[in-house]
Amino acid sequence: MRSFFAALAVILGLLLSAAAVPAIWVDRNIVQEDGFVALAAPLGKDPAFQKRLATAAVNSIETGGSIPAQVAALVRPVLERAATSLTGLPEYPAAWEETLRRSHRLNFADPASLPPEGDSSTSLTLDVAPLVALAAKQISSQVGVPLEAPGQTLVNIGQTNQRQLIERVTAYSPLGYSLAVGAGAAFLLALVTARRRWKALAGIGVGTLALSGLWTLASRWAADAVMGTASGNEMADLFKREFVAASAAGFASWTLAAAIVGAALVAAGLLLRVVGGPAGRP
Repeated sequence: MRSFFAALAVILGLLLSAAAVPAIWVDRNIVQEDGFVALAAPLGKDPAFQKRLATAAVNSIETGGSIPAQVAALVRPVLERAATSLTGLPEYPAAWEETLRRSHRLNFADPASLPPEGDSSTSLTLDVAPLVALAAKQISSQVGVPLEAPGQTLVNIGQTNQRQLIERVTAYSPLGYSLAVGAGAAFLLALVTARRRWKALAGIGVGTLALSGLWTLASRWAADAVMGTASGNEMADLFKREFVAASAAGFASWTLAAAIVGAALVAAGLLLRVVGGPAGRP
């Protein structure tokens, strides 16, 4: 009977772990602002995405009415040069990081706290105002015309109805920590009640190895599913491609760590069987 309850506890712990680990990863790397910025920061180094983003930022200055009509024709060549040189400025990394932070707050904020233009969007949105401000500063210094950057410049990078998905992810991903506590309690219960603790320990290890493989397969399936959808927006597709790749690489490090832990638990269980006392002998 003790072995039966120990086996049930191991299975329960593995089921809870199966949901807990992905939920915790999503919460730490997507829902939490610092994690999102760290994950998405390398996207600002992608040449194709840099070019599209800089062009969108500079064009918003021209279309936003910041440039007096009488000098618009003269400033146009400066705008074109600014679009190509913006990403090379020393201030660009800080402006890109601030863009990510503003965008995260815009997409993950309570809809009631959003401005009307942000709340009306149902897709993922970047607020490139920091990049626009940097471009405006550069252009002003070159043409001698003071340009006022807008406080918010929104660029849609996703598909419709993604705001609802974000709301669900924000609501449910923190539950991963509670699930992890439950999994730990189940594993501890299994070790306490097992007549042969080495079997319980090895069973947890084998289950963890299996979960690592399942997480890897699920991650690849999710990445392929996301990449299989096209938005028709070149910038959105570039952002999606790079962000999905970064997410897959980040989660892969967690699945690798799980595989290492699983192998270590199997080895510890076998070692306990060899050198352990009565609880460790078959």
